[in-house]
Amino acid sequence: MVRLTIDLIARVNTHTKRKRDEPLSQYLRRLTHLYFQERHIDEIDDLSLCKNLSVLYLYDNRIARIQNLHFASNLTHLYLQNNLIAKIENLSLLRRLEKLYLGNNEITVVEGLDKLENLKELHIENQRLPPGEKLLFDPRSIQALSVTLCVLNISGNSLEDLQDFRCLRNLNQFMAADNQLDDMKELAQVLAGWPNLWRLELVGNPLCRKAKYRDRVIVMSNSLEVLDGKEINETARKFLLSWKANKEARRRQREERKKNGEADGPRRELPPLQLPHAPLRNYIMPGLPGARKQFEAILARSRSLPGSADVMGRGDVIAQKTEIIAEMPKKSLSDLQPPLRSRYARILVGEPGGTPIPRDLPPPIRSSPVLRPSLQAKAIDVRSSNQFVESQVL
Repeated sequence: MVRLTIDLIARVNTHTKRKRDEPLSQYLRRLTHLYFQERHIDEIDDLSLCKNLSVLYLYDNRIARIQNLHFASNLTHLYLQNNLIAKIENLSLLRRLEKLYLGNNEITVVEGLDKLENLKELHIENQRLPPGEKLLFDPRSIQALSVTLCVLNISGNSLEDLQDFRCLRNLNQFMAADNQLDDMKELAQVLAGWPNLWRLELVGNPLCRKAKYRDRVIVMSNSLEVLDGKEINETARKFLLSWKANKEARRRQREERKKNGEADGPRRELPPLQLPHAPLRNYIMPGLPGARKQFEAILARSRSLPGSADVMGRGDVIAQKTEIIAEMPKKSLSDLQPPLRSRYARILVGEPGGTPIPRDLPPPIRSSPVLRPSLQAKAIDVRSSNQFVESQVL
């Protein structure tokens, strides 16, 4: 166990050195700052000789109870974050205290602050609470700080509403990240009572996932300058305020129309329902004046063409299709004209024992019934015969 005592201060304190032959009491009265963070301190002993102490650094230790600070009437800054403190107590005599840091402890109820008339900053974020519980605030302490408190940090404490802090009218910095806040209307009401607020931290709350969260929060407060660590552009603020004013004006107009029994706005007459493939009569598509007349003129010209369905009858169309099918060319050898067929037959006429049928002839000629095995395929010049056949086919 390590205790913060007078001897420890005289032996370890290196920021303010003790003069040679200086009495210990005089040296302790001369001290204004004590730096004993990260010293594994468990308990605060009697430090009444340090009467001029104004700043005390005791963060990152193992302190479980706030005690023996009644002498420090001049103390303005007290750093006790990241300890094992479970209750706020013994601070009523610190009338000049301005900044109190109690983050990362085990505090469940914020109390005992109603005597701190000059407290400007309260940091009580990220308390190690039991599962399912949230940090509670004593109304007497909050009401006592309503005039002086300027900075409040309550991040990470499972808070669901901000009603307890509406009385803090001089607040200019409010940090409430990583809580359970989800009511935008309640937030607007609270921000309306903080005319001096310029910094707001709400990241990590359910309301941050709502549509246009940032835009809606910006228009809630005219004094806000920084939201979730990002500076607010003045041009964007003016645009959003104008958008909000127009929205409010439209809302008032709707309410006035409802009071007067009027409808929300003029209704457009839709065209009558038509059957499928039935033309719409006496209806022109908005934005295309004269388009119907142009379409009817083009349709009339297309109907007057010789090949259109309106000029030709159904019988004429069928006859025309039949004539086209009849004129399609024939591709087999038996369908060729007799002169051309006879020319093919005269190409290869021979005697027994003659030359065989050349393999490089076109397939229709090789498979023809004219070229039977009984005939001897005799060709004087196969190359000239092939050229002749190609010239006849072409």
